[in-house]
Amino acid sequence: MVERFIYFSRRALRNMRQSPFLCAAAVGTMAVSLSLVAFFALVVLNVQKLTGHWSEEVQVVAYLDASAQPGFLKALQADVEGMPRVQGVSLVTPQEAFERFRKRLGADGTLLEGLENDFLPASLEISLQPEHRNQEGMAALVESLKQKPGLSDLRYGRDWLQRFESLVGLLKLFGAVFGGFLLFAALFIVSNTIKITLYAHRDELEVMALVGGTPLFIKTPFLLEAALQGLIGGLVALVVSYSLFQLFLREGMSALLMLPGSEGISFLPFAHQLFLVASGVLLGLCGSLLSLRKLVRL
Repeated sequence: MVERFIYFSRRALRNMRQSPFLCAAAVGTMAVSLSLVAFFALVVLNVQKLTGHWSEEVQVVAYLDASAQPGFLKALQADVEGMPRVQGVSLVTPQEAFERFRKRLGADGTLLEGLENDFLPASLEISLQPEHRNQEGMAALVESLKQKPGLSDLRYGRDWLQRFESLVGLLKLFGAVFGGFLLFAALFIVSNTIKITLYAHRDELEVMALVGGTPLFIKTPFLLEAALQGLIGGLVALVVSYSLFQLFLREGMSALLMLPGSEGISFLPFAHQLFLVASGVLLGLCGSLLSLRKLVRL
């Protein structure tokens, strides 16, 4: 088994040395195709990361009755913290609410001079667990909060949440459709490129078929050759995409996503990098199999 694998590997390497231009064309085609996929994945992953950060801002603000006593506020805070779907609760006292309001007014904060600093109601800022940061989770929590005594008003930005979920759904749909199209286009291009390289070995294939070579014996060296080309193409795509990311894409994506700095923009995680290289191998194998289907029947 090992000797046979070494034999097939040597034949694959020999084929690559005999047709360096066609080998480079196949590797280049896969590198370009996978680089496009990597760039698209970079955009999608960073946009998803950004929207995930936005979802952390989803919260319910529960305003309390003005007559609520400090002891009651603490007890109510502990009660809400124990509710399902709740991740955390922050109590905002009337004095803290007054200070926030004054800062928000900025230069017009002097309008509050002469007013007591406790005329605003206390409130609870309730954040949800990540899996419940959606309309259903928010509505269920609000219904539960309505049963609690002492809460006079509940605010949670329902319209903003609807638009946010629509945006996330649209991004996921666009990512699935366009990503699938890119992979299909890459497979089509790679298959045709490998077919050209196989035509260069057409005579060899005919001779092997005439002397009784089995389809597996004939195909294996070309499959190994395509897998090796895909591996090299995947590694080249990874290096190219990382270099361009460091040189241009980081700043460009930061401007595109309107972020204050480029620190929040990240490259593909290690698992995605492995997937990109493995996709190169898979593309090479699939493209070679599609091209060999007709040629090996000779």
